[in-house]
Amino acid sequence: MKVLESKLKGVKIVEPSVFGDHRGFFMESYNEKVFNELGITENFIQDNHSLSREAGVLRGMHYQLSPKGQTKLIRVATGAIYDVIIDIRKGSPTYGEWEGFILSEYNKRQLLVPKGFAHGFCTITEDVNVLYKVDELYSPDHDRGIAWDDPALNINWPITEPILSNKDQKHPQLKDAENNFVWKG
Repeated sequence: MKVLESKLKGVKIVEPSVFGDHRGFFMESYNEKVFNELGITENFIQDNHSLSREAGVLRGMHYQLSPKGQTKLIRVATGAIYDVIIDIRKGSPTYGEWEGFILSEYNKRQLLVPKGFAHGFCTITEDVNVLYKVDELYSPDHDRGIAWDDPALNINWPITEPILSNKDQKHPQLKDAENNFVWKG
């Protein structure tokens, strides 16, 4: 495996070693020893799986307040997504900045999203299976979000009319969102 750094400090792209032949492929999507050697030492305690049947489904921008913040390791088993993260760590030199990545069954890239980032994605194909590990259990009392279309963020989504859940239609803009993450340099 190799790790690529993002422009946003703490965010990493993991490229697994893929062994393929005429039958298909094999890869380790997670190996604690290898990840630790690469400096990724989170203790993942839960695996999540979402299926989006249509292209244009947008899920986000989600996070959980501290002390229930979650580091996520995201990958796509089938299909493709445009995955977006926003730095919401107050005092960070990149506070309010976002970055987008294509994750797909073809590139097999994984995205490590640390605590202190809002996360969301838009499906760009049909029948998308997204798998992700988290290092903290879901906590409804700490669950928060930011509007996917916050004009101050100006996220360059690949769609203009996303398919949204009721919950994701009601998130506030970043300036109004409850947030207790502080950048620690």
